[in-house]
Amino acid sequence: MRIGRLWRQNKFTLSFEVFPPVREGNVEALYKTISELSQLRPDFISVTYGAGGSTRDMSMEIAAKVKNEISQEVLAHLTCVQSAKEDIAAILTEMEIAGIENILALRGDPPQGQDRFERTAGGFGFACELVEFIKSEGDFCIGVAGYPEGHIEAENIETDLVNLKRKVDAGADFIITQMFFENDHFYRFRDRAIRQGIKVPLIPGVFPVLNYRQVMRCISLSRATMPAKLEEKMMRLEGKTEETEKFGIEYAIHQITDLLRNEVDGLHIYSMNRSAPVLAILNEITLPGKTRTFKPE
Repeated sequence: MRIGRLWRQNKFTLSFEVFPPVREGNVEALYKTISELSQLRPDFISVTYGAGGSTRDMSMEIAAKVKNEISQEVLAHLTCVQSAKEDIAAILTEMEIAGIENILALRGDPPQGQDRFERTAGGFGFACELVEFIKSEGDFCIGVAGYPEGHIEAENIETDLVNLKRKVDAGADFIITQMFFENDHFYRFRDRAIRQGIKVPLIPGVFPVLNYRQVMRCISLSRATMPAKLEEKMMRLEGKTEETEKFGIEYAIHQITDLLRNEVDGLHIYSMNRSAPVLAILNEITLPGKTRTFKPE
């Protein structure tokens, strides 16, 4: 199912993100987590590439299994990293064969050991070029990334919004945002996007702060910022796993509740391959148009 149809029906969407394990031996644990998340009946689950496209084959395998064996709609990530047009075309063919209809098109981060992204010979240097190519190659629904505080390489937020508009004009059907920890960043971003003429659904990405070091590593790779009070609280709780998770879940509930009051198009939760915190969060929230109780079957 092309997930863009859901928003055309004015449906609020719920989705989760997972990533391939660093060690192949952990993949069965990931499938268990995905099965548990699927019992929460999301509209789709997104499957990332590893840093620098390092888990491309495993990502494809996981996405295909989620779609065809777990019977859960999937959003497969696809990047430009170390791929010529012929490589991308081959991956798109694999996706079509596997029945994957939804792609999150990203430029991608530089491969490990490289400070700057470099266009592969015969490949793409920008996500908008990848979107345009995907559109020309098949009948896919395409999502792209949005950055409420600006992409880390963008000169400023205005320039970044121009680049986002290019991705939408190239054929993107929806936008999922990078993490943010102050909702005002998202609201200002949404307002700017509307003024830029961007009319596709804009889905906020929420990252529960369950582990201080983990979230700070993610922040170091982006332009996302953490409010001083939140960072101070997380630092005080460092090493106190249960207390940290309890606080992180409460913070995510507060953040999501406020987003819902402000009529967002959907909710995308970065699960960090864990189902229990996601369940704890959703058990305290009523989502628009969703009367289900979030308890695993």
